Amino acid sequence: MPADLAVIGLGQLGLPLARAAATTGIPTLGYECGDPAPLAAADLRRMLSTGFRRATNPAELGRVRTAVICAPTPRGADGTLDLGQVASAARTLAAHLRPHTTVILESPVYPGTTEEFLRPLLEEGSGLRAGRDFHLAYSPSRVDPGNRDHGPANTPKVIGGLTPACTESAAAFYGRLTDKVVRARGPREAETVQLLETNYRHVNIALVNEMAVLCHDLGVDLWDVIRCAETKPFGFQAFRPGPGVGGHAVPRDLAGPRTRALRMVELAQQVNDHMPRYVIQRAATLLNEHGKSARGARVLLLGVTYKADHADQQGSPAREIATRLMELGAAVSYHDPHVPSWSILDRPVPRVDSLYEAAADADLTILLQQHRTYDLQGLSVKAQLLLDTRGATPTGAAHRL
Repeated sequence: MPADLAVIGLGQLGLPLARAAATTGIPTLGYECGDPAPLAAADLRRMLSTGFRRATNPAELGRVRTAVICAPTPRGADGTLDLGQVASAARTLAAHLRPHTTVILESPVYPGTTEEFLRPLLEEGSGLRAGRDFHLAYSPSRVDPGNRDHGPANTPKVIGGLTPACTESAAAFYGRLTDKVVRARGPREAETVQLLETNYRHVNIALVNEMAVLCHDLGVDLWDVIRCAETKPFGFQAFRPGPGVGGHAVPRDLAGPRTRALRMVELAQQVNDHMPRYVIQRAATLLNEHGKSARGARVLLLGVTYKADHADQQGSPAREIATRLMELGAAVSYHDPHVPSWSILDRPVPRVDSLYEAAADADLTILLQQHRTYDLQGLSVKAQLLLDTRGATPTGAAHRL
């Protein structure tokens, strides 16, 4: 069956795009350059019924009108982005690229990557010229896993093409998926949109994380401060503190060879990186205040994913918190409805089944992620000692971050 769209990379970014396209009625092809990404059976059945199929033969990439590269760009050992999987996807696509195809990059990359890195790979491998023989554009991904209010259809899509015709071709494709398309001046502007959006989030989270530490020292209820402040109809957007910042698009990922580090972002990263240690400090202090030591204490961690109601653990602060607790000699267990097994320091962490009993038995329970299934009122009654890092428990029911 012919396909209109090829999504190259079916991970965090590509799978939601493929699902949205197939659901919209666009015949969609999914292709992995590396090992195939696991797909839940129910997810796969739904997608197959709406025109999606997985391809193993790269020659099929030459029969689509639009190809979107969603290859992951993990951080390398030196802290910079590893573009190896983008390069692999580009070479595979280039070998089968046909004239008039629209190629779009959605992977998080440095400003300038589309023109200086991707374009040469596509042109050399295909013998075609971008902007003349095929269209080339960048569109920052705006995937927010588990968000029930904003999905592909009602989230505006930013597009920056190599030429005005490239932009319009990409806009025509995304116009089939979303209510609003926003045209950037070019690929560099579109790439930098992702840099700004990611850093905006991290800088504001760092601000409220610092406020959380200050307010605790002052005896001020930060959560009440935020509740009041967010009633201001202009000049304020509410962010909330937490035990650390997880997710796939961390700010330092986008500081590239030609992108100088933003001092404010570096400072924000230091603040956010410190939060798991601050949680440990608060935990040890609470135990001491109740006549217990961290060594030998039974500590239950609730929610070990980076995002509520979602299974993704990418960058979750729970890992560092568990590691530091174990190094202090605590006996750590966990509960998370989305994580059936979990290992720290190459050792499996015991998973509790009976949540109320486990909370009652633990010397300290730490809420790290506010999953919808948690009855926080009930937990606050059952737990001997509860540290809430999300401000989710009723006022006065627990010790808040």
